[in-house]
Amino acid sequence: MKAVRKAMTSLIERLPAVRGRYTEDADLAKTTWFRCGGPAEVLFRPADADDLVEFLASRPADVPVTVIGVGSNLLIRDGGVPGVVIRLARGFTEVSVEGEQLRAGAGALDLNVALTAQQAGLTDLEFFSGIPGTVGGALRMNAGAYGGEIKDVLIEAEAVDPFGKRHRLDAAAMGFSYRRSTVPAGWIFLSALLQGRPGDPAAIAQRMADIRKSREETQPTRARTGGSTFKNPEGHPGALRAWQLIDKAGCRGLRIGDAMVSDKHCNFLINTGAATATDIETLGEEVRRRVFENSGIRLDWEIRRIGVPSQRGPGAVVEAGPEAGETA
Repeated sequence: MKAVRKAMTSLIERLPAVRGRYTEDADLAKTTWFRCGGPAEVLFRPADADDLVEFLASRPADVPVTVIGVGSNLLIRDGGVPGVVIRLARGFTEVSVEGEQLRAGAGALDLNVALTAQQAGLTDLEFFSGIPGTVGGALRMNAGAYGGEIKDVLIEAEAVDPFGKRHRLDAAAMGFSYRRSTVPAGWIFLSALLQGRPGDPAAIAQRMADIRKSREETQPTRARTGGSTFKNPEGHPGALRAWQLIDKAGCRGLRIGDAMVSDKHCNFLINTGAATATDIETLGEEVRRRVFENSGIRLDWEIRRIGVPSQRGPGAVVEAGPEAGETA
């Protein structure tokens, strides 16, 4: 432990002075919706975009950098994350109205984008209320829900590269496709400019209420989960959606330790108690294996997985019970 602590101290001493805050051996489990996983070697909360830019321009080139948001679609492995983990919070959460457009910081909650648009009487942005994450994550993975995707409303995004140089990208430069963009992985999004159009605030509020009701009825919104676990398959004519493939493979209710495939929506993995990240990731891989054996389709992870695996193995697989499935 002393050797590890010395290494952490050594890293933080090599980092440039910032206006934000560094934290050694930071507990990341508290920041993720799964509530599990290892620590960050160093956690950096930049004060604002300029602070982040200056950090990237001055940091030692051999220090790895990982960016996280609110941890809604994230699994942090039990061995933790080496290097510097950047969390965009204050200084990146503002959402402002500019005529029929919204400018949102990368750390802004997607729900707050929808709420701000509704209060301003701007429609086409209601789908953001169905995405549990931040604008930065939505840009990285072309997030979408309930008939909308960020590619449909993005005018431009601002990002900073690993060397501290800022870039502005229009929607075409983002290289959007289903749940991905082609922006280099090392770039960090700072903000997005989104297009709305005039609408009736009451009608917009009703649409958001319908989305909230649908989510509560079909998804385990009150469970410790990372949202949709796997992408819907592409390139397979007539292929079922991910949850249907998982259900047909008999995985609804499958368990490893306290990690479980949700009975309510089987494309959600949930932590029912004290599941480790190893339990959750191993369960996901078991689901992928069974779906492939049953359908010949290899599901791709939608949840982002980062960090170093633990040396401790997962618990044993517990087969799903005989309960009837449902429609999601």
